[in-house]
Amino acid sequence: MTDILTAPAVVPHPREVPVWGDEEDEGDLVCVGVRDITHDIKSFFFSSVGGHVFHFDPGQFITLKLDIDGQRIDRSYTVSSSPTRPHRISITVKRQPGGIVSNWLHDNVTPGTVLTVAPPLGVFSLVHHPAPKYLFLSGGSGITPLMSMTRTLVDLGADVDVVFVHSARTPVDIVFRSELAGLPTQYPSVRVVNVCAEDAPGEVWHGHRGFLTIDLLKEIAPDLFEREVFVCGPPPYMKAIRTALADAGFDMAHHHEESFDFSTVQAAKTAEVPETTEPLVPVEPVGGEAAATDGFTISMVKSGRTFLCGPDEFILDAAFRAGISPPSSCSQGMCGTCKTVKLSGEVDMQHNGGIRPREVAAGKVLICCSKPLQDVELEL
Repeated sequence: MTDILTAPAVVPHPREVPVWGDEEDEGDLVCVGVRDITHDIKSFFFSSVGGHVFHFDPGQFITLKLDIDGQRIDRSYTVSSSPTRPHRISITVKRQPGGIVSNWLHDNVTPGTVLTVAPPLGVFSLVHHPAPKYLFLSGGSGITPLMSMTRTLVDLGADVDVVFVHSARTPVDIVFRSELAGLPTQYPSVRVVNVCAEDAPGEVWHGHRGFLTIDLLKEIAPDLFEREVFVCGPPPYMKAIRTALADAGFDMAHHHEESFDFSTVQAAKTAEVPETTEPLVPVEPVGGEAAATDGFTISMVKSGRTFLCGPDEFILDAAFRAGISPPSSCSQGMCGTCKTVKLSGEVDMQHNGGIRPREVAAGKVLICCSKPLQDVELEL
């Protein structure tokens, strides 16, 4: 299975086809279809303007580079489609009340709309953790990376056992409900279980109810401790799963979660959640006053700005402290928005998949997860 999953997910073609996922920088995608998934969730399907095929790991995300009412907003969404169908790529977006980007996408993106998009990034993928048995746990729109993984395994005919547990508020909120319901009849190695918190108007839910507990997980998957577990959903949902598994003695080396919730941090940075008033980065440097006065000099060549950064402080945090706002989004080394060229100096960068090895080799860094080891010059 390892060889199948790590093989390039492109179909044979009589002529050489460029691969969009191998690009370093952003490119243009054109919307070729929009599909209603639930009452407040839509899938948007794109093809490459340049005729590329898409190459990515199931579970990765792309970053949309949007201009909304004159405001530049970067927003990352997990790919919901499978790399085994490389001529189209899709994202699945829930309309958030008051959400700038989600509402704009729902109201404005139609077939023919062209968007600028950065290629796939991220390490939340089963290709890094091949196993004979998986347990996929998703809450709400967190289903998207796990749907991409499941679709990939099904398309490849992979000889693996998958238990897919999706939690929703009501039956009408179950994402990809009809597709999930049909999977076990076609692929007996995939078992789907939906859990709803309450009934929907006009539909009484007869399946599992309430919230996931370790007892319910053991009931659904008695061999829970033999499975590789992938979890994605709202932060409280993931925290509850993590705590339940750890308390039950599960080997957490086999637990993987989407470690960054784009809808939380990015929404706060662009006022998607109006009530959020706390700063996203510390006002004071991580290392305290000493770090601010005894740190290294960070020089931004294009903007001509210079500031101090403590040895235990991330460069982005120090920039914000100095009143400078470089392009940034996730602040966790995942989305790649703060990527820039390091012209001189050395840094300790601990990223989460937001930069490619060849970009690191070319001298690029993510300043949100880089601490200076000496004075540093950046292209910014």
